[in-house]
Amino acid sequence: MATFDLLIRNAQLRTNPAGELTDIGIANGKIAAMQPNLTAETEHTLDAAGGLVTESFVNAHLHLDKVYSLARMDELAMQDYHGGDMGKAMNAIELAARVKDQYALDWILPNIRKAVWLAARHGNLHIRAFADVDNKAKLMGVEALLTIKAEFKGIVDLQVVAFPQDGVVREPGAADLVRQAMRLGADVVGGIPWIEFTDADAQAHVDAMFDIAAEFDKPVSMLVDDAGDATLRTTEMMAVRAIKQGWQGRVLAHHARAMHLYPKPYLQKLIALLKQAQMYVVSDPHTGPLHARVRELLEEGAGVCLGQDDISDAYYPYGRNNMLEVAFLASHLLWMTTRAEMDTLYDLVTTKAGRAIGLPDHRLQVGAPANLVVLHAPDVLEALRQHAAPAHVVSHGRLVQLPTGM
Repeated sequence: MATFDLLIRNAQLRTNPAGELTDIGIANGKIAAMQPNLTAETEHTLDAAGGLVTESFVNAHLHLDKVYSLARMDELAMQDYHGGDMGKAMNAIELAARVKDQYALDWILPNIRKAVWLAARHGNLHIRAFADVDNKAKLMGVEALLTIKAEFKGIVDLQVVAFPQDGVVREPGAADLVRQAMRLGADVVGGIPWIEFTDADAQAHVDAMFDIAAEFDKPVSMLVDDAGDATLRTTEMMAVRAIKQGWQGRVLAHHARAMHLYPKPYLQKLIALLKQAQMYVVSDPHTGPLHARVRELLEEGAGVCLGQDDISDAYYPYGRNNMLEVAFLASHLLWMTTRAEMDTLYDLVTTKAGRAIGLPDHRLQVGAPANLVVLHAPDVLEALRQHAAPAHVVSHGRLVQLPTGM
């Protein structure tokens, strides 16, 4: 007779016909068995009662150091960023940077903590979390995220990105701050090359960040082509450098909104480069009027997933670290409403998002880490319709206990 730390009974799996239920045995933080009517000894038994059980959710893109900072700002940055053609996106970033004049750990830490507990509540157990690194923020955001990362170890896993939000060439000293952030323990080298003033400066930005990634042997995440300008080409720059450096599969492009405007021949060339670089694109269609061509990326077999991007900051007023909500919004914005498309959207916030941030074993199978959600809903359609918090969340094989009031 098998022995498990936790046994989930009567689970509806996405791969099973409706009403065909499975038991899931968990031991030592991993999925140890999956079959109907498991006979086992266990410390804890959980009845899923026919609810859908899947991998937990993954947020591949969140500016975590700025959550809930909207109350400290006016709405000028949001107005420029959300303008129909996104022609003022660079101006929006400059306006949004004003909040960093007020940076202080006494409000940043509680805001981050609140957002990460919301992630736990919604079964979002892995987050690639950005912290601005520049002459205003210095290393305060990185230090705050590293503090919260340690605090939530075993509950929500954070990958901390050292992010030079205001550029590298146009912000002297930013590259050195990124290097210092990596020494402190940041997990990912960030970048935003399109913010530079010239193509040559954008290439210098890409090269500087990849040099740091090579120095520390770390992956790279860059916000690319995030404006309504069809001439932007930093996604291509990033992919080419990744191929030359041998960083395939360790690079992640965020936004790539200018892709929305690219002519078909160039888009096809870019997608071929993305595939060669094994570079995923994180799209956040709910936070701006333009977005990456998610459908075309999927049709061509390129890597793509969805992210939350922002929670109540200068760029987006809503958000609660609920990736089902993100997928629900994307279903409308991308017109992905068939059952097959809903299943794809679910992948974009679970397994594919996991692969995008370097978690190839994030899947529901024996031997994989036991990071799971037990939903009230019996299938993906109802899960998206309700986009409700899970009935139960399992992180590293243990039931997550939320604070009182969550």
